[in-house]
Amino acid sequence: MGSDVSEQIRCISAIVHSYHWRRVIAIYEDDAYGGNAEMLTLLSEALQRGGSEIEYHLSLPPISSLSDPRGAVHQELLKLLSTQSRVFIVLQSSLPMATQLFQEARRMDFMGKDSVWIITDSISSFLDSMDTSLISYMEGALGIKSYYSKSNNPFLEFSTQFQKKFKSEYPEEDNAQPGIHALRAYDSIAVITRALERLASDDTNTPNMLLKNILSSNFSGLSGKIIFEGGDLSNSNSLLFRIIDIVGKGYTELDFWTQDLDNPFTREGEDKNRSRNTTKVLDGPVIWPGYLKRVPKGWEMPTDAKPLKIGIPSHTSFDKFVMVDNAQTDPGKKYTGFCIDIFREVLKILAQNYPLHYEFHRVVGSYDALVDCVYNKIPHTTIKSQLHSNVHDLFVASAGAVFVLWFHH
Repeated sequence: MGSDVSEQIRCISAIVHSYHWRRVIAIYEDDAYGGNAEMLTLLSEALQRGGSEIEYHLSLPPISSLSDPRGAVHQELLKLLSTQSRVFIVLQSSLPMATQLFQEARRMDFMGKDSVWIITDSISSFLDSMDTSLISYMEGALGIKSYYSKSNNPFLEFSTQFQKKFKSEYPEEDNAQPGIHALRAYDSIAVITRALERLASDDTNTPNMLLKNILSSNFSGLSGKIIFEGGDLSNSNSLLFRIIDIVGKGYTELDFWTQDLDNPFTREGEDKNRSRNTTKVLDGPVIWPGYLKRVPKGWEMPTDAKPLKIGIPSHTSFDKFVMVDNAQTDPGKKYTGFCIDIFREVLKILAQNYPLHYEFHRVVGSYDALVDCVYNKIPHTTIKSQLHSNVHDLFVASAGAVFVLWFHH
């Protein structure tokens, strides 16, 4: 009766590809049963088909095994400071762990501007009955929710009874809508009840016959059409998942995802035969983390990344282009010249989208020795600064009127 994990993965992949995010971070709570490995494999394969990849996967220990959940989650999130991707996909998590994760992620500014968070049905299915104060920590996240109709009479009648019962038992809760788990629980009881009724009228009263009756179910339940194929629930609904945006203490519905690979996103009731762009983004407006009005880049320079080390020749023939004033202690005044000014102006233009941490280093030695040092990524005996970085190196040099920028990835 559960959701098809592979379909959720395809839905997430479609969202990632529609916004052209190239790297993601997968997060999951370890369930000790190996199910997460399958989800990671499915996600990796789905992303690769669109030119994206998993940069890092973060495995959180089961929250039941932790004496200090907040401290443990904090230590795990510290590992992400060295990653560039800011597209976080929470594949699997219990509600208590998800609560700790989002609270700590917000404290550590992992939910700032240009970040993206996508949660699967394992979390979003609880939003209808979840404490609204906890929902606010997830604001800006996109969610995948199993589709079910909220407009038919059976659902409306069940919802009224459910809310009345829920509020009588939990009067302090202010969010009492029935979610997909409540609907599936109700439908599961209906499946067994119908199977037992058929079994009572059959002379062959065996466990195998009970199972056969269950698997031969075919009726419209609250969660959708109940019919089994190969032992699994076959979701014959044309609309599989709602895509939601968590806003404030609730959520808004943005779009629907279908099985149709050529038409992954569609509005409810829309003509499904109409041609649409396969790279279409979600109908909005989308409220992104930090109330960003544009689509997030989904990446940033790693927080603890080593700065670029930039070699500045100590002695030059043309000091109007590059000069090192050894008498100055202020780095902003120690390195001057036309090339330095251009470099700093370029960084000002890039600053909004590409913050770059750098350090100038005075270098004693010939230009040939400096170039060889950068190229070979090793220090040279005549060079007093080691010029190599785990990310990339940038070399600025001046020879007459020549200005050289050299990148190595």
